[in-house]
Amino acid sequence: MVYRPIRYEQMMKAAEGLDVRARRMFDGMAVYSGERMFAYLFGEDIGLKLSPRDQVEAMQLPGAGPLRASPEAEPMKDYVRMPKAVLDNYDQFVYWVQKSADYAANQTTH
Repeated sequence: MVYRPIRYEQMMKAAEGLDVRARRMFDGMAVYSGERMFAYLFGEDIGLKLSPRDQVEAMQLPGAGPLRASPEAEPMKDYVRMPKAVLDNYDQFVYWVQKSADYAANQTTH
């Protein structure tokens, strides 16, 4: 498993109040709200699943980019790798975590 424990702690703190759980997935850690995955931790990165509108906004943040589950993997659909500036700012990070969890919770399955 290749993720930084500090990022896991940061994610769990930002998601307080949400029904969250985490489990290993590929080389990282998947974070769920209820039964819906909304975040993925890999190395120093935290990727959040975002709505198309929020993806556009997040990708404009300096340092943001597509999230990959490993260096050689294709980008994860709907996930944005949050920039360090957001990860280092608790209030901004909580804002994006909430958007991500809300989006995942409101998605319908086909």
